Amino acid sequence: MNRKELIDALATKTGSSKADADRAISALLDIISDTLKKGDSLSLVGFGTFEVRKRAARTGRNPKTGEELKIKASKAPAFKAGATLKAAVNSGKK
Repeated sequence: MNRKELIDALATKTGSSKADADRAISALLDIISDTLKKGDSLSLVGFGTFEVRKRAARTGRNPKTGEELKIKASKAPAFKAGATLKAAVNSGKK
């Protein structure tokens, strides 16, 4: 499913316009992004948790030349599924 299909599905499910659904999805994504930028996590009980994970600096290799290179420490967004979502996916129920 892509963003357009998500907007259509949300509009159909809520009985709202596609424009309202688009604004709602944009607002939700902005809130998640802003929360993660601050270094906080966002938990939706039963669905899951959006969080920032830290990656330590490490040494890598250029696969073409075999030359060693240093990879800087970084932060990466991550999602950890909740129990209800895991159960729904594993049982095939919605």
